[in-house]
Amino acid sequence: MPAAVTDTQKSESVPAEGEEVTMNGDIKVGEDGQEEEEDDTLVEDDSRSEATFRHVVQSISKLKDTSLSTPCIVRNLPWKIMAMLRTTQSGDRPSKSLGFFLQCNGESESQSWSCQATAELRLINQSGGQDHVRKIMHLFYFKENDWGFSHFLSWNEMLDEEKGFVKDDTIILEAHVTADAPHGVSWDSKKLTGHVGLKNQGATCYMNSLLQCLFFTNKLRKAVYLMPTENDDSSRSVPLALQRVFYELQHSDKPVSTKKLTKSFGWETLDSFMQHDVQEFCRVLLDNIESKMKSTCVEGIIPKVFEGKMISYIKCKHINYESIRSEPFYDVQLNIKGKKNVYESFKDYIATEKLEGENKYDAGDNGLQEAAKGVIFTRFPPLLHLQLMRFQYDPHTDSNIKINDRYEFPSKLNLDPFLKDPEDTPADYTLHSVLVHSGDNHGGHYVGFINTSTEGKPQWCKFDDDVVSRCTKKEAIDNNFGGHDEELMVRNCTNAYMLVYIRDSCKHDILQAVSENDIPETLKKTLMEEKRLEAQRRKERNEAHLYMTIQVITEDDFYGYQGNDLYDGDRAMSSEDFRVLKKARYAEVMEMLAQAIGCRVDQIRIWPFSQRTNQTCRPTAIELEDPNKTILEVADGENVWKIFLETQEAESPNNPLKAFDKETDVLLFLKYYDPAIKQIAYVGHVYLPIRTKIQELLPTMRKKAGFSDKVTLALYEEVKPNLTERIEDLSMQLDKGLEELMDGDIIVFQRDDLEFDQFELPTVKDYFRNLFYRVDVTFCDKNIPGDPGFTLVLSQKMFYNQVSKAVAQHLNTDPMLLQFFRSQGHKDSPGNPLRCTFEGTLRELLSPARPRQLKKLYYQKLNIKIDELEIKKQFKCVWVNSKLKEEDLVLYPNRTDTVQQLLDAAARSLQLSDRGSGKLRLLDLTSNKILSQIPGEAFIESLNTSTTKTFRIEEVPMDQLSIGADEILVPVAHFQKELFNTFGTPFYIKVKIDEPFTDVKDKVRQQLDISEKEMEKIKFAIVAMGDRGISMKHTFKPIGSFHFFVTEDGYQVKLVDFQSQLPTGHPPWLGLDHINKNKRARIYSYEKPVKILN
Repeated sequence: MPAAVTDTQKSESVPAEGEEVTMNGDIKVGEDGQEEEEDDTLVEDDSRSEATFRHVVQSISKLKDTSLSTPCIVRNLPWKIMAMLRTTQSGDRPSKSLGFFLQCNGESESQSWSCQATAELRLINQSGGQDHVRKIMHLFYFKENDWGFSHFLSWNEMLDEEKGFVKDDTIILEAHVTADAPHGVSWDSKKLTGHVGLKNQGATCYMNSLLQCLFFTNKLRKAVYLMPTENDDSSRSVPLALQRVFYELQHSDKPVSTKKLTKSFGWETLDSFMQHDVQEFCRVLLDNIESKMKSTCVEGIIPKVFEGKMISYIKCKHINYESIRSEPFYDVQLNIKGKKNVYESFKDYIATEKLEGENKYDAGDNGLQEAAKGVIFTRFPPLLHLQLMRFQYDPHTDSNIKINDRYEFPSKLNLDPFLKDPEDTPADYTLHSVLVHSGDNHGGHYVGFINTSTEGKPQWCKFDDDVVSRCTKKEAIDNNFGGHDEELMVRNCTNAYMLVYIRDSCKHDILQAVSENDIPETLKKTLMEEKRLEAQRRKERNEAHLYMTIQVITEDDFYGYQGNDLYDGDRAMSSEDFRVLKKARYAEVMEMLAQAIGCRVDQIRIWPFSQRTNQTCRPTAIELEDPNKTILEVADGENVWKIFLETQEAESPNNPLKAFDKETDVLLFLKYYDPAIKQIAYVGHVYLPIRTKIQELLPTMRKKAGFSDKVTLALYEEVKPNLTERIEDLSMQLDKGLEELMDGDIIVFQRDDLEFDQFELPTVKDYFRNLFYRVDVTFCDKNIPGDPGFTLVLSQKMFYNQVSKAVAQHLNTDPMLLQFFRSQGHKDSPGNPLRCTFEGTLRELLSPARPRQLKKLYYQKLNIKIDELEIKKQFKCVWVNSKLKEEDLVLYPNRTDTVQQLLDAAARSLQLSDRGSGKLRLLDLTSNKILSQIPGEAFIESLNTSTTKTFRIEEVPMDQLSIGADEILVPVAHFQKELFNTFGTPFYIKVKIDEPFTDVKDKVRQQLDISEKEMEKIKFAIVAMGDRGISMKHTFKPIGSFHFFVTEDGYQVKLVDFQSQLPTGHPPWLGLDHINKNKRARIYSYEKPVKILN
C-alpha cells in the first residue's frame, strides 16, 4: 500500500548529480483537420498541468540518507523525487527495499494549500528491458506533502545487474506528474487562462459550475444583460444579481462572490452549506429567469436557446390509428445503467413498448388493438443539455446510489437517427461543456470543463470554484467517462454528470461575441455605483480606528417622550450622527456642528450624556480646560459619544446662548404631567444658580404650561426609575431641596388644585410607579408562520385573566377561547402552552430579553374553552372528502375517549354530504400508503401521535358500508417507478373475489375522476411486503418488497394476493405507477428541494 513519509521529509540532501527532462503532449491532427487526441496548446510554463522529470541516483548501493531531485515546476508548485533505503524487520532478518516517493511543495511553511495529482513512478531499465512502474493518486497538502511506496522494489532485486535497473551503481527514477490547479496558493486564473472563478460559499460548487456554463452561453449572457432591472430591489432581484455575477466574471481579475445572488434567491446562510443537485438547480434557475423575461425585450430567449420538441405516440399495428401528443423539453435525461455511450442511451430513450395480449391499447370505437408506444424527437434545440442519470435507487440499501460505470460521450454528436423527420439543418452537435461530479450520494464536489473558444481550436478550461486552469481535451472528456482504474485498483467516482452540446448550425448565434457595447449603460452605472459604495464602506471599515462617532440628541427628541429620563436610550435614534477624526480639535468639531445646523458656534453648547449610578442617563457639563484638546480626549476616549446639543431658541435667533458657570449654575429640565390624559409633556430647560429658591421656578413653569399666576403647582423630583419624590418645601434652595443636585436633574410639575379622586393616576408619583411596571408585549398567532402580531401596552403586575381579557378585547373574541404560549427567546418560536390556572404575573411569563428584543407571547384561537381543552387531548389529523381533497383537522377528545367517540365529535364539526353515508372511519397512513383502519373501540391514548404517521378521517362511501364474505377492501396508492417513491392521496376500493381486473380498473378511474385516456398512462401493480415472492403465473420482480405488474385484463382478483405474507405484516396494496409531476426524488439523503423564493 502507498504510504506517506513522515520521518524524512525535512531532509534536503541533494545528489551529486541529477538530470531533469520535461515534456508535454503534442497536438495530433487527422486528415480532416480535426484533433484526434489532445488539442494541447498549453504554454510550456510553470503553470502546466503535467510534466515528466528524472532523478539520477549515484552510488545507490551506499545510499543511506534520503536523496532528493532538483525541483520540477508543475502548476506553479515544486515537485521532487525522493529516494531512500527502507529497512523493515522480517522475522529474524531485516528486509531492505527501495522507497520511491513524490514530494510536492515540501519547503513551504503554508498550511492552507492543497493539490490533487496522479503520478506514474518509474524505475528505468537501463538495459532496454521493461521498466518497473507503479501509480499513485493523492491529494497533497501540508501534512501529507509526499506520497509513494515504502517498498517500491526489493533492494536486492534493484541491485541485481541481470535485472537491468542498476548500471555503474547508478539508478534512474522517473516521475510523470499530472496535477490539478492548486488551492490556497497564489494562482492567477485571469493571467493564466483569461477567466476567473467563483467563490464557494460552503457547498455551492454545484451552482458555480452551472453559472460558468451559462456565462459561456453567450446568447443567454447577452439576453440577461438586457433584462430591465434599473428599478429592482438590489437585494431581492434575481435578474440583477445574475447580471452582477456575469458582469464580474467578464471584467474582474479576481474570483467573484455569489453571496448577493443566493441572497436574491431568498436563501439563508445555511442554504449555502447545503449540497443540491445541479440538474434540478439548472431547471429551477432557468424557469425563474424565463418568467422574469416575460413582457421584456428578451422574452422567449430561453425557449429559443434550450427548447426542443418531442412527441409521445401510441400507434396501432393493424389499423390506421395513432395517438400523438407534442411536448417541449429543455433537457434530456439519459439512462446510463448498462449503456456504453450516448448513442445507446438515445436508442433506449426512443425504444418502443409493445402493447399486446392483455395489455392492448383501447382505441375507442376501434376496440382493443395491438400497438407500439414510445417517443420520438421532432426538433432538437440549439443548445442541448443532457442529464446523465447517475443516481438510481438501490433496494438493498433503500437509498439512492451513484452509478460510476464507464460511459462515453463524443466531442461530435449526430442525432439525426433519433428524429421523426429530418430538420432543415443536420442535427450535428459539438461538445461545449462537461459538468463533473466527484463523490457519492452522501456528498461530493462539482467542477466544470468548458471549451472557452468561440471559434478555431478548442481551448478547454477547468472551472473548480475560484480556481480556473487550462486543461487538455483528454482531461476534459476522456478522464470523465468513469469506470474502473485497473492499475490503481479503485473505482473512479469522478465522472460526467451533465453534458452541454451546441448545434453546429447555431454555433455562431449561441456563441456570438459579447462586447462592452452589449451591456446597457444603465446597468453599468448601477453596478459601478454599487462598487463605489462598497469601496467607500470598505474604506470606512479600514479607517474606523481613526474615527469616532458623535451621536447628537436635540430637544426635538425629548418632546412626546413618556418615560424616565429625557428620551428612550434603547430605541430612540439620534437626530444625526457625525463621523469625525479622533485627533480633530474640539474647536474644529464645534465649527463643524454649527455649520451642520446652520448657526454660529456661540449659539450651541455640548452636554455629554452621562450614565449615573442610579440607572439614569442625564446631560452633564463638559470638562474643558483647554479648547485645543482633541475631541477624543474631551470624550474621555469614547468611540461613540452621545451628546445633548443645546441650541439657541427660535425666539432669539441672533443672540448667543446664555453664559453658564459650571461652578455656580445648574442645568435643570422641566416636565409637566396632566392626570386627565395620563401623559407627560417636556416643556424645556433652564439655567439657575444653585442657591436659587425652588419657588422662584414657579412663574417659569406656569408660563411654559400656559397657566395663570393663580394656579397652584405640585413639584416632584424624578430621581430614578420607580423613585419620584414630591418637593414639599418650595422655599428651600435648589441645592438643599433636591437630592444631590446635579446638572441634568429633572423636575416634574402638575396642577395642585384638581379633584384627584376622579383620575386613575392622579399624581406624578402614581404615573411613574405605573410606568415602572409598564411593558410592550407583542402577541403573535402561533399558527401563522412569521406573523408580525400586534403590540399591547400592559402592566407586568397583571395576572393571566387580565392579560387574556386585554388580548381578547383586541381580537374581539372570548378570553376563554384563547390559549397562550411562552416565547422561546433563543429560537423566536412558541414554547409550551400556559395553563389558564397560571397564578403568576405577566412579568414571570416574559422571557428575559435583550434591550432591543421584543417581549413576545404566542396565542391561538380555540373552538372550545381553554378550561375544557386542558382536560382533553389535542388530536391532529387530516380530513379527506369524497373527491380526495385534504384539509387539516384538529380535534379535542377526552383522553379516555375511544376512536368512535372521536369520530362522533368529528362528525359534529364537519359538513357531511346529505347524500353520503354519514359514517366516518379513522385510517393510519405512512408515506402516502394506507396501513390499516383503526377500530372504533380502540382508545385514543393507545395511538402514537408522535411518529411520522398520519391519521386520516374520511366518510365511508355508501358502497363500503357493508363488506360481504366474498368482498375485500383494497388499499390503493400512487408511486413512480420505484415502490419507495409513493405520493398523492391513497384510498380504498371494494372488490369482489374473482372480480375481473377490468372492473377494478374502472372503479379506480371513477374514484380518481379521470378519463380513459389518462388511465392509459397508469400501470397497475400488486405490492406485498414480505420475505418470499408471490406464487403467481404473472411476471413479477422484487424491488425492496415483492410486487408484480398486472398486465392481463383477464386477471381475476385472488384473496391470497391481498393477504399479508407475514403474521405481523401489513396487507398488500394496489399500486398505481405513473409520473408524479410535482416531486423529484432527492439525490442526497439530506438534500432539500431547490427553491428560488424571489
